[in-house]
Amino acid sequence: MRLINCSLLNINYQLNKMETIQSTKQRFGIIGNDPKLNRAIEKAIQVAPTDISVLVTGESGVGKENIPKIIHSLSHRKHGKYIAVNCGAIPEGTIDSELFGHEKGSFTGATGTREGYFEVADGGTIFLDEVGELPLTTQVRLLRVLENGEFIKVGSSQVQKTNVRIVAATNVNLFDAIDKGKFREDFYYRLSTVDIALPPLRDRKDDIHLLFRKFASDFAHKYKMPAIKLEDFAVQTLLQFRWSGNIRQLRNVAEQISVLETNREISAATLQSYLPDESTHLPSVIKDKKNKSDFRDEREILYKVLFDMKSDLHDLKKLTLELLKNGASKVQETNQHLIQKIYGTKETDNEIEFEEQEELALIPINKKVEIAEFKNDNDSYLIAETVEDVEEEVLRLEQKEIEMIKKSLEKNKGKRKAAADELGISERTLYRKIKQFDL
Repeated sequence: MRLINCSLLNINYQLNKMETIQSTKQRFGIIGNDPKLNRAIEKAIQVAPTDISVLVTGESGVGKENIPKIIHSLSHRKHGKYIAVNCGAIPEGTIDSELFGHEKGSFTGATGTREGYFEVADGGTIFLDEVGELPLTTQVRLLRVLENGEFIKVGSSQVQKTNVRIVAATNVNLFDAIDKGKFREDFYYRLSTVDIALPPLRDRKDDIHLLFRKFASDFAHKYKMPAIKLEDFAVQTLLQFRWSGNIRQLRNVAEQISVLETNREISAATLQSYLPDESTHLPSVIKDKKNKSDFRDEREILYKVLFDMKSDLHDLKKLTLELLKNGASKVQETNQHLIQKIYGTKETDNEIEFEEQEELALIPINKKVEIAEFKNDNDSYLIAETVEDVEEEVLRLEQKEIEMIKKSLEKNKGKRKAAADELGISERTLYRKIKQFDL
């Protein structure tokens, strides 16, 4: 009898739990019955009455923004402020001012005192989206808020208190970020008291068609047209696709088809025409072993070498032109410092003597011709240069420049602004170089 009562109590508990999860999904417009999704919502409901910090993880587009809303609405803070902050969208120089506020005159443009989010949301909840993009200095300040609720405005020395609950989310692997020194380990463990992981759409096969039908119905109502419907083979195509953009990508595809297709019965071929080629989204097998700082140091050294080579080449060409025009004897008198710079000769008591020779005629292109030879006591140096050699040297310099631009563009996935910043040149200069070298 006691076992029966225990079983009945357990069944009632499970039913109540499922009812609570279903009502929560309806309230926040969450579609799907995947066990992993239900478990994430259950954890959000369980931690809501407490004040512990929560970290929501999952790929971009899985709906991480719903979890902090659930937590806030079911907590005792539900009548307080709820502020969502996209950490990746705020410039590094202003993020501290946005979060903690600033005093008048603390920096250029600070014409008055400003309250930050932690001051405004006192007694409420702050959702830090894309928390993996936060600068390390801001992570230190947030760690202090998490530990004792204290913060200091930018430009102030006065410690202020706040009673704010933090819920954070990221699509970045924070353990990799910790290994690379981009995320503080102590901040991670203080932030992720409870970790709620949302599954990607490809792991929720039974929910994909359900979500598509919901989106189709919503867009039919929005655009005042009949809802689209997938044929059987189209449904199979829908389920087999990877959906790297998750729910956001599925919603976009449903909207495109709803607006553009006149036939409301969608075939597999029609659906396939709206899906991107999955082969273009395969992960890269090339592993970048050098961090950004190593690349920058190597780039600066290479730039210095290139500029030195260019300067030496310019001096050598100038000296060659002087030899062609004026002969060796006059060059010795007027360009001795230039000769010493190029060949590293030291001044001695005896002046550098050039071998006597006849006036030089114009040199034919692509022929290696000895220009002049000068001797200094023990050593003999040959000044030999040709137009061909000069052209080859210029070509090698251009090749190095092209190679560096290509590497930077590839590393930054074609983003010219990022590549220009990395190369230390303006975006306009980079664009001119791309056109010049036909890259």
